Amino acid sequence: MRTAFLLNGTPVETEAHATETLLDWLRRRGLTGTKEGCNEGDCGACTVMVTDAATGPRALNACILFLPQLHGKAVRTVEGLSGPDGAPHPAQTAMVAHHGSQCGFCTPGFVVAMAAAHARGRTDHDDQLAGNLCRCTGYAPILRAARAIEDSPRPAWLAEDSAAVDADPPFFLGEILSGGEAAKPPRGADSPPACVLPESADALADWYAAHPEATLVAGATDVGLWVTKQLRDLGPVAFLHRCRDLQRIEETETEIRIGAGVTIERLRTAMEPRHPAFAEILRRYGSEQVRAAATIGGNIANGSPIGDGPPPLIALGATLHLRKGAARRSLPLEDFFLDYARQDRAPGEFVEAVSIPRQPDRLFAWKVSKRFDQDISALCGAFDLALEDGRVAAARIAFGGMAGVPKRARAVEAALLGQPFTEAGVAAADAAWAEDFQPISDMRASAGYRLAVARNLLLRAVHAHAGRPAHVLEVAP
Repeated sequence: MRTAFLLNGTPVETEAHATETLLDWLRRRGLTGTKEGCNEGDCGACTVMVTDAATGPRALNACILFLPQLHGKAVRTVEGLSGPDGAPHPAQTAMVAHHGSQCGFCTPGFVVAMAAAHARGRTDHDDQLAGNLCRCTGYAPILRAARAIEDSPRPAWLAEDSAAVDADPPFFLGEILSGGEAAKPPRGADSPPACVLPESADALADWYAAHPEATLVAGATDVGLWVTKQLRDLGPVAFLHRCRDLQRIEETETEIRIGAGVTIERLRTAMEPRHPAFAEILRRYGSEQVRAAATIGGNIANGSPIGDGPPPLIALGATLHLRKGAARRSLPLEDFFLDYARQDRAPGEFVEAVSIPRQPDRLFAWKVSKRFDQDISALCGAFDLALEDGRVAAARIAFGGMAGVPKRARAVEAALLGQPFTEAGVAAADAAWAEDFQPISDMRASAGYRLAVARNLLLRAVHAHAGRPAHVLEVAP
């Protein structure tokens, strides 16, 4: 399909295969500063800055970013960070001054990630750079470089990207598909798949009902690997990033409704004042590059037993909203997950939103993984506990990584009712864990480890409720 965007300040238009990645396209054009490292969104060597009218500048992984996702946006590679007169970006100067580069392979990704964070005024450098891996220099000089540019003004030439994508009419005149198939001849063995960019949930619903075999792509942080690692043909594809009505967070007196297209980063920001434990789980969801692209709808719809979004949502009593054509239905989120790789979703039906009741914050939630940053969970536990006179009056407990699906711990919940919320009190539920879960052993953890840690997370909730240090970054030996 025809895709138009700004590349380093210059309008470009290309007839792209629907699943060609930005990384491959850039390197074919000779912009080889954007590196291929892991090719799965883990190392950050391919980081580019993408600016659009809705979100402003973001650091994204070019290796799992498909070209149609860039239509109408502005892209800056490391080659485009310097000004028209060759003046370097402050991040480039600081990396030199603070000796932040040795072999240099990771350096372009670090510089672009720093520039994107600088453009947004972010100074939480540990989080902003957690998605960029360095194997030789070490992080101390790189972090010094990031801190050194905190007060530097944003270069004017980068601000022009925001002005261009906000322009009316926009900088490009390329046709945007609004729900019909791309104007292409019938697909042959070597033809690219049909590709649409629906502008609304209504347009998506009509098209998907007619093409239930299609693949829906929101952030591509999961689907991208189907292409780069598994070399899969996705068939017809609908890219959802232009469905603005799927990107709303709406709050009423009784609930918070979160559109399926809300990114993990936006959800983290929204949850921080309401349920900070949930926000902390989301802070460790991949990297900044991943959180800026991945959506909560995708995290739910892919049905992963180790997805980090469902356990806290289930503990908070979330309801899932599904749509097929004009028909809509809702169900408790825990009922959506039927078995490993099987969900209660009909062909042509998609996740439209998830809602949680407004409620006092009493959520404890923790992710356990081998690395603190940017790692897949061995298990993730969430505990929503109502206490009366020091005893458990109500409990909703959910885990990921303990079964083939995200799952409630109903036997444990029942065993806790009426018990004092103390170490001795929660020990009354010890025998119930085996009723709820029979976890497997795999490369991330053994079954015995998972059961032991699940019990210990409940004890951790007791200590956290009592005000004792319980965060892994606070507890010292």
